[in-house]
Amino acid sequence: MIFESRFESGNLLAAIKITEFEYDLVLQNDINTNGHTQWFFYRVSNTRAGEKIRFNIINLAKPDSLYNYGMKVLNYSNEVKNIEGVGWHRIGENIEYYQNNYRRDNNKNARCFFSLTFDHVWPQSNDQVFFAHCFPYTYSDLQDDLVRIEKDPSTVNYFHRSTLCRTLAGNRCEYLTITSKDKDPKSAKALAKKGVFISARIHPGESNASWMMKGVIDFLTGCSPEAKALRENFVFKIVPILNPDGVINGNYRCSLSGQDLNRRWKTPSKILHPVVFAVKKFMRVFSKEREIVLYCDLHGHSRRKNIFMYGNNLKD
Repeated sequence: MIFESRFESGNLLAAIKITEFEYDLVLQNDINTNGHTQWFFYRVSNTRAGEKIRFNIINLAKPDSLYNYGMKVLNYSNEVKNIEGVGWHRIGENIEYYQNNYRRDNNKNARCFFSLTFDHVWPQSNDQVFFAHCFPYTYSDLQDDLVRIEKDPSTVNYFHRSTLCRTLAGNRCEYLTITSKDKDPKSAKALAKKGVFISARIHPGESNASWMMKGVIDFLTGCSPEAKALRENFVFKIVPILNPDGVINGNYRCSLSGQDLNRRWKTPSKILHPVVFAVKKFMRVFSKEREIVLYCDLHGHSRRKNIFMYGNNLKD
């Protein structure tokens, strides 16, 4: 079989053939780090229909996972898509997630890695099959979605794309403004609009956050009475992907500087953490324009089910 992960958001460092029907897989660390291995996204080709293969991903970092509680692996088969019209779907038999005997840094006192093992039967021969930790949503997917909305004639009066800053790799970090246009921006009605800021994907491996964000953007740019009322009463500022470099390169948690940007809000560096620095500067300006009633940052979680919320409790 042929393994490949050199595509957008892909992550697989090595595939080691144990037997004819079993492979150990090693994930790539987040760039400029020694860990954060949880996100995987790879392709397998040269398949044989009916053949059962066991995959062992052997250097995962989390001590527990929803794979122990019924979650399955995401799968996309080109042939299944062509024949049955089924895209990404969950697969896998004999799924287990457990601590193994491989230690980090080859130190006997170091913590051990964890393994995810599962069986999969190829439905078709000569197929190209993708496996992923969660439904992928790439930087290019975002560009496609924004272009689609931008080309819709009905959104021209309330949807606007702008560049917040450039990332370490030179990629554009975009922000959106969604609000109804006022004939007089200085009118009492326009100035009375409250501000709402929504962001996502500061952790690149939490792709479910992007699917929530896609739902938010599609709803706010839609034609429902609720969306129209929201646009007339609020100014929405949205940063769909806070960590484009990490998303593009298949990182799980960090940026190209090897740092968790969600731990850099207090004192971000303009050079090492340009997006966080730019967001804070942007928020200062936005808060002077109008009252901000909500800042919501969308994430995913590797061990909790359903949807939940953390919030602050500031008396002032």
